[in-house]
Amino acid sequence: MDWKPDRTSKKAIYNQLAEYIENGIAHGTFPPDKPLPSERTLAKDLNINRSTVVAAYDELESNGLIQRTRGSGTTISKDIWGITKKRIPSWNRYIEAGSFLPNLPVTQRIRREAVEHKLINLASGELSEDLFPLKYLREITSSRSFVGSLGYDHPQGNAILRETIAKHVKQYRKIETNPSSILITSGAQQALHLVVQCLLKQGDAVVLEDPSYNYNLPIFKSAGLRPYYIPVNHDGINPDDLLSLYKKHRIRMIFLNPSFQNPTGAFLSEKKRKAILEISSEHGIPVVEDDPYSLTSFTGEKVSTLKSMDVNGNVLYISSLSKIVASGLRIGWIIGPTSVIERLSDAKQQIDFGHASFTQWIANDFIESENFHSHIANLNKQLEKRRDQIIRSIKFYLKDKVDYSTPMGGIHIWCKIKKEVNETQLLEESIKKGVIYVPGYTMGSQKGFVRFTFARENEESIDEGIKRFAEALASTNI
Repeated sequence: MDWKPDRTSKKAIYNQLAEYIENGIAHGTFPPDKPLPSERTLAKDLNINRSTVVAAYDELESNGLIQRTRGSGTTISKDIWGITKKRIPSWNRYIEAGSFLPNLPVTQRIRREAVEHKLINLASGELSEDLFPLKYLREITSSRSFVGSLGYDHPQGNAILRETIAKHVKQYRKIETNPSSILITSGAQQALHLVVQCLLKQGDAVVLEDPSYNYNLPIFKSAGLRPYYIPVNHDGINPDDLLSLYKKHRIRMIFLNPSFQNPTGAFLSEKKRKAILEISSEHGIPVVEDDPYSLTSFTGEKVSTLKSMDVNGNVLYISSLSKIVASGLRIGWIIGPTSVIERLSDAKQQIDFGHASFTQWIANDFIESENFHSHIANLNKQLEKRRDQIIRSIKFYLKDKVDYSTPMGGIHIWCKIKKEVNETQLLEESIKKGVIYVPGYTMGSQKGFVRFTFARENEESIDEGIKRFAEALASTNI
């Protein structure tokens, strides 16, 4: 076979090979009376992985063009035109043709490794089970009768829960709102998807923080948006950068995580918050405030959210119980103008006919109870202990090998590795040693950063995890 793969092409090599063989069958290059090369032989001849050949043959077999018989090898189908042979869909083609893009391969790898192997998990943004208020939630389900309906609820979410959230955000987040301006969602992630899908269109320019959790989320690319990035400093983004981008690109929406930002832990200063809101009001640019962490302040002070400072209704506020109660409840919310909430509610109805009534009942009773305040106080105390532990471990094991800043809330610490390293090799070495984390390049444009999360593991495991990372770093080349 004189064909060679085009390694510069965006098309996967297995697709290139499958198309070449398919065209060869059509033009007689591969006669039906002779077997095709074995997977091993073809891989060696073309200098490609055997799995690539297997994928190409899978594609051809699903199209009914070839047949594989144990002991006889791979041959061209005798019923090539499908007169008697039943053909199955070419699922690989469907998978690649979908408009909704997958997560980055490294993100998929991190999640798979964390699930399939017993690793110290400094990657997951989920609370550990001992930080869940299990005792209080069990009391709700065991001592109180469920009085709600098990049918479809209000399109915006249960009315009682929305009233409770309106009181909650006023007490804890200084936000004045009413139930008609609230939509209950399946966590903050669904809220973000609804905003992108319903309020923006292909080609719209949006501002994202760099680094940020949103940096490589496929949702923005799937929607065909044009993202522009603003660097995050210790006190958040620079409003002048925002104004400059608006003038150049006519920014349509701004996405911010202003309180204990993921991944840097940065806290947007009050001066900058006011400046951003002024820019938003002057130019009519909506701001989406993603606020998972404002209740996790280690100083005990109540955080003024952007939404609480918003007098013109320019801020769409997104939050959830995932990072402060339990991710499995799948309770999040959006607060915004009533017309926007109704639009997003209509879209959510098309997706899932509204939120589950049972978890809404549990969430409502817990938020409304005195136990909620006790839980948040204990959560912050435990998170602060874990933050202090990870800093002690970084100082002891990594010494002067990294730079970092101490977060005053949230669950992440952002580290800059001082020496130049092969980041792929570092991740592989860390996995081999039994610890997983998030490489910084998946969350930002700069190289040489890592994000450690201290909410998933206890203090002993955090210490061991940083020790293992330090060993991996020591054995990693440039």
